[in-house]
Amino acid sequence: MVIVEDKESVHAPPQRRMSLVRRETLWGLAFLSPWLFGLVVFTALPIVASLALSFTNFNILHPEDLRFVGIDNYARMWSELLNNGAVGSSLGVTARFALMSVPLMIALALGLALLLNQKLLAGKPVFRTLFFMPVQIPLVASTIVWQGFLNGSTGWLAQILHGLGLPSPDWFADPAWALQALVLMGIWGVGNMMLIFLAGLQGVPTELYEAVKVDGGGAWARFRHVTLPMISPVLFYNILISIIGVSQYFTQAYVIDPLGRGNPGGSTFFYNMNLYKEGWSYNNMGYASALAWLMMIIVVVAALVLFRTSARWVFYAGGER
Repeated sequence: MVIVEDKESVHAPPQRRMSLVRRETLWGLAFLSPWLFGLVVFTALPIVASLALSFTNFNILHPEDLRFVGIDNYARMWSELLNNGAVGSSLGVTARFALMSVPLMIALALGLALLLNQKLLAGKPVFRTLFFMPVQIPLVASTIVWQGFLNGSTGWLAQILHGLGLPSPDWFADPAWALQALVLMGIWGVGNMMLIFLAGLQGVPTELYEAVKVDGGGAWARFRHVTLPMISPVLFYNILISIIGVSQYFTQAYVIDPLGRGNPGGSTFFYNMNLYKEGWSYNNMGYASALAWLMMIIVVVAALVLFRTSARWVFYAGGER
């Protein structure tokens, strides 16, 4: 069925058609203008400003002393990186956290999604809600709750382990366990990633599973040869988002140690904690801007590597690899 208005626009003179296109474009820009304003003012301009400030000695308490210092801030970063200074140690903590948390969160989220995708499982809406609810809790509140839960002497987990006759580590007071405690806090909030995996699983054609069954394949064969290839774009997306999330990790570590020392023993001294201290404790906004750009470069390089290798393991149904 053809709409009369579309007929008129098709047979309208070229000048009138151009006016219709121009009017539609103006209306589209009008509706986009709030978002475009926010993008320019709160994202694009701060990015450009931070790049410019990274080549200066800008101090927020003495803006009148602003002067161009070239690559001195980047030279200082490189020196601290080589000598295992604040930049090197904070990058090390962030890298260790990423290596522990990202694979664990991906595996747990995928496992929960596979469980909730079972047809015979009763109460799936309830479980989906329960698994997703921690995502809605503010990070500060959830971190305070976890601090109490993981307290080595009075925490619920310690009481449970002591009741079973097992020792309980003092998670946030022991450098050997503090990072693991933050990883544990992180996997508590895999509900959003689980829902994304679940949406991908529900889009896998059932006839592919039937074909594997006909060929005599079991559950592992169906997962290996059907499920993983079909949800590989979703897996790729979740890995990329997880890497970006780790690069922004700050709130939980700051709630645990508001002084920004990375206690206990520097084991929670994340990269963004160092950036925050340089910018807001020492007022060295120029150097803090350079630190921010270093992290951006690291994330961009990681994303490029991920995109370059994705052709080997990401498959799109009906499209090119």
